[in-house]
Amino acid sequence: MTTNESAVGEADWRRATELIRASDTLALACHVSPDGDALGSMLGLGLALARTGRKVVASFGDRVFAVPRLLRSLPGQHLLVEPPAYPAEPDLMITFDASTMERLGLLAPHAGKAGELVVIDHHVSNTRFGTVHLVDPAAASTTTVVEELVNRLGLPIDREVATCLYVGLVTDTGSFRHSITTPAAHAMAGRLLATGLRPEEIARELWDRSPFAYLRVLGTALGRATLEPGAAGGLGLVWTYVSRADRAAEGLPYDEVEGMIDVVRRVDEAEVAVVLKEDDEGGWNVSTRSKGAVDVARACAALGGGGHPRAAGFSSALSVADTMAALRPLLAPEGSPS
Repeated sequence: MTTNESAVGEADWRRATELIRASDTLALACHVSPDGDALGSMLGLGLALARTGRKVVASFGDRVFAVPRLLRSLPGQHLLVEPPAYPAEPDLMITFDASTMERLGLLAPHAGKAGELVVIDHHVSNTRFGTVHLVDPAAASTTTVVEELVNRLGLPIDREVATCLYVGLVTDTGSFRHSITTPAAHAMAGRLLATGLRPEEIARELWDRSPFAYLRVLGTALGRATLEPGAAGGLGLVWTYVSRADRAAEGLPYDEVEGMIDVVRRVDEAEVAVVLKEDDEGGWNVSTRSKGAVDVARACAALGGGGHPRAAGFSSALSVADTMAALRPLLAPEGSPS
């Protein structure tokens, strides 16, 4: 059993477990452009439930349906179906790591028509768009909440389920470097490691591999990086962008540029780091990071996104210049003039 103290009310835990136990078919969905926590939490619970004989379908609502390369070793991907094959009006739908219904993309209408909608998340910006909410902003990852749910359902956590949950935990804590890393997070890692999963293999897949084209595109992005010392309330902003033309020139898929924010955020002179990434359809996905003095979740929420105070994002149909013009004044520390 877990040792975490959950912020989720007992009535919600009870209702969620009752609904799941009474259901033979479960429809699972995570947010678009899934990261390790979104896909890991969904597939981890999906595997645990499928092994009880229930029918489980899992998906995410991207128009171009593809698991990011870094996550293609995750167990449970046989449960995935593309959005057109997803139940139109599921009796029970469970969402993962999505703070708003809009973050479900093509699957948002399905959520709106679900008989019951269980929302599992750990974002403080979650809008409580379901009928049951397992939302714990103090949790290190959404997989932390899923581990608690699996235990409350009395289901075993074997090595494959643990691998999914561990990927969500290590990615959202930044390999236990972020402030959300608590004693409970390390205790959870210990429980998962005890199943026999291979942390060195997981780390290699997540962080220690990239095609040569990534270095070329990273060099282009870093070459145009801009430092604005007076931005973010005088605490400094560093930002850059990666266009689809940059990627096309090197044949680099979109999902390969997700980690660039972790390079840009290292700049000592900037409190806030921003990377804009153009997808294959011409839209911009914006990643933001803060060192603690600026709540980037608040800034991103004002632009239709969300996340955590130190790590958040949003999507934009504007140009790079106009997107930054909209974001820049929102990055002042709370209580200071923009």
